[in-house]
Amino acid sequence: LEMSSELKFPVPWGHVAAKAWGASGGHPVLCLHGWLDNANTFDKLIPLLPRDRYYVAMDFSGHGLSSHRPAGSLYHFLDYVTDVCRVAAALQWRHFTLMGHSMGGAVAGLFCFLYPEMVDKLILLETLGFLLDPEDTEAWLKSKRLVIDGLLSLEAKQQAPRARSPEAALQRLLEANRHLTAEGGAILLQRGATETPAG
Repeated sequence: LEMSSELKFPVPWGHVAAKAWGASGGHPVLCLHGWLDNANTFDKLIPLLPRDRYYVAMDFSGHGLSSHRPAGSLYHFLDYVTDVCRVAAALQWRHFTLMGHSMGGAVAGLFCFLYPEMVDKLILLETLGFLLDPEDTEAWLKSKRLVIDGLLSLEAKQQAPRARSPEAALQRLLEANRHLTAEGGAILLQRGATETPAG
């Protein structure tokens, strides 16, 4: 397990990079690094661990070899959880072990709260606890999972924008916004639509 291979997963702003050890048929383990670290943080640890596993250590967005989020974007914990969702989906992992160090442990814990059915074991190294007010926990988790799942399903359905005639574009806008008048819709479309050679 001394040798690792490089992986790259496309995301809307570029890619998430990762490195993998072991045979891809082994039991999957996703490794999450800490604050301002990267996937190399696991280089000395992985060779000491059981060999029948497939270890993938990802670089969170803006870390290691992963693309930075667009300028002006923030890096929230939930965005890191969403990165984990994207990597698990790209690897087609439905059930796996999560190992997180420091900040990566906090992200791993949050992922477990949101997607408990996907995690068989949680390994935390030097991680702070994760506290929620018990009264709000259920509603909070439900709303956050809805946000992440909604975003990922929108991304999966993303297609190139279709060109329409100005009349068809106005018709579509009015159907989607029943409160708009045709005049109001036309005013909005002056700035809300872009003319291309196709329409």
